[in-house]
Amino acid sequence: MCSSDKTDIEIALPKARRGFRSHLNGIIDYKKANPISLYACFLTGYTSAMSFSACFIWCGFQTGNVAMLGIAVARTFDPEYERTYHFEKPDQQALVSVLSFLIGTSLGRIGDRMGPKKRSWLILASFIQCLCCLAAALTAHYSGEGPYATSRWGPSWATPLGLVCLAFMSASLGLQGIVGKRIGSPMNTTVVLTTTWVEIFNDPLLLSLKKQTGRDVRIGGVLTLLLGAFVSRALTNACNGAAGAIGCLCALRMIQLVWWWFIPSPPEE
Repeated sequence: MCSSDKTDIEIALPKARRGFRSHLNGIIDYKKANPISLYACFLTGYTSAMSFSACFIWCGFQTGNVAMLGIAVARTFDPEYERTYHFEKPDQQALVSVLSFLIGTSLGRIGDRMGPKKRSWLILASFIQCLCCLAAALTAHYSGEGPYATSRWGPSWATPLGLVCLAFMSASLGLQGIVGKRIGSPMNTTVVLTTTWVEIFNDPLLLSLKKQTGRDVRIGGVLTLLLGAFVSRALTNACNGAAGAIGCLCALRMIQLVWWWFIPSPPEE
């Protein structure tokens, strides 16, 4: 009996390991990913609200930052403006955010190789984002800067460590953007909502009282982003600084990481 039981255990363990590995390397059912996409919108609002409060830079919405850089270049040719041949601090912050966002989203090439809908990649991507947020929390703490700008030309996060904090936060949302795009969420990248607004108000079923998954998810994305920004500001006040609020963001990212594990695979897999 003991020998037989031992044999059964020895057989069961490899099966369990194979089951774990198979689940980890399986793909998720994108039709079941709408709730986690809404959660990603919440994280977008949470993250961007902190960067805007500190230095008027949206670390997830890069269109405005690119336009800001264009204005900065144009100022050097304005005869009525005191010409400066260097970027002012807000312009430097916009540049750091744009470049870091691009670096973050370029990590999506790893996902393209692993499989953009593979559970292993989605968990790894969330782990990388968590590390970025942890690095941002540490640099925000050691920069010694406050969580709020004093004026448009007196931004916080202006020291080298503050810029690094902004860079890590922007990179985390860049990676989130390509993850959302690749899984085929109705929220598209889960980062930029301009397209979402256009799709909502041009939906022929906008006023329908029946359940419409695409419309309902998009409206939910807007509302969860709004909620994320609200919670971010409230926690920044409660934590008495950006470092604590970004630390909470790390925990929120870990929830996302675990969540990917429980999203089922497509029925046909």
